[in-house]
Amino acid sequence: MSFLLSLLLLQAAVTQTPPLTPAVKTAPSTSNWPARDAQFTVRRFRFRSGETLPELRLNYTMLGQPHRNARGEIDNAVMVLHGTGGTGRQFLSPQFADELYGPAQPLDITRYWIILPDGIGHGKSSKPSDGLRMRFPHYDYDDMVEAQYRLLHDGLGIRRMRLIMGTSMGCMHSLVWGETYPEFARALMPLACEPVEIAGLNRMWRKLAIDGIKADPAWAGGEYRTPPVQGLRTAASLLFVAGGAPLFFQKQYPGRDAAEAFAKQRVAASIDGTDANDLVYQLDASRTYAPWSRLEAITAPTTWINSADDFINPRNLDYPLRAVARMKNARFRMIPESTDTRGHGTHTAARFWKQDLADLLQRTE
Repeated sequence: MSFLLSLLLLQAAVTQTPPLTPAVKTAPSTSNWPARDAQFTVRRFRFRSGETLPELRLNYTMLGQPHRNARGEIDNAVMVLHGTGGTGRQFLSPQFADELYGPAQPLDITRYWIILPDGIGHGKSSKPSDGLRMRFPHYDYDDMVEAQYRLLHDGLGIRRMRLIMGTSMGCMHSLVWGETYPEFARALMPLACEPVEIAGLNRMWRKLAIDGIKADPAWAGGEYRTPPVQGLRTAASLLFVAGGAPLFFQKQYPGRDAAEAFAKQRVAASIDGTDANDLVYQLDASRTYAPWSRLEAITAPTTWINSADDFINPRNLDYPLRAVARMKNARFRMIPESTDTRGHGTHTAARFWKQDLADLLQRTE
């Protein structure tokens, strides 16, 4: 259940370590990391729906260089998967990159080859807003993982990943990876999700966001001439609330006027940077996600982290603890709520879980 918020991923400018909020679509500030982009094209990609694309374009960002072992195999590749509405480049933000990529840090780019793909429907990868709009194939998480596999295996020649980790939607993708390709990664690190189908309140607010867009008269079945701003405002407002951090926001905005002004500004920024067709597809891609029945297939060592103030993945759901008991080599930790945690966005504030990542890498060395 997790997920999303990386339409989400934007930081509110309130402190030196700003919170991630789901309502902002503009790119987060980035440090000066030596990142480079590339693209891989899959010919005649067939989706689970039966639809096809003659060419599926996959954009990805890289840091570091591949290393080959004595057998000539790449042995240091790490993939980090973004959440709904995000892109691979969100992981260049200081709160993530500056904590992980430097010398002697867990994902030191002199040791690891970091691969940050844009999922189908996101960033510079193929998406509805390229022109097909609602005629774009109706992708789901299995399609997205299959495309990632094609990129890594066919495009980059990787036969086994050192680590696959992901936030929100990427967290769920990590679990799908573990079930679908159990031998492909030496370690998994899902951040901020649940191991069950998207139902309950999690599905409800997603559905309300989709319906809000489609109810806007400007929607025109996805063939809008001008953006359906009222529908986008409904969706952005729901995303903002779902990704919020109650204690943090109360501390930062104890007065009514400042709280209202902040929320208004965040929603406006999100609307300005969001395409309605893309958002409808992004929100609906989780519709077939249901890993619960096959958790025993996940055999890679796994460290799974959720946060107690996550509205989308409530702390009183016992699914993660029940899930790790069925997985071969898995650990789960709940980050306690505080005035510093960031709600759902804690998944990208690496200082809260970087030691867990370091421990995972050490135990799978």
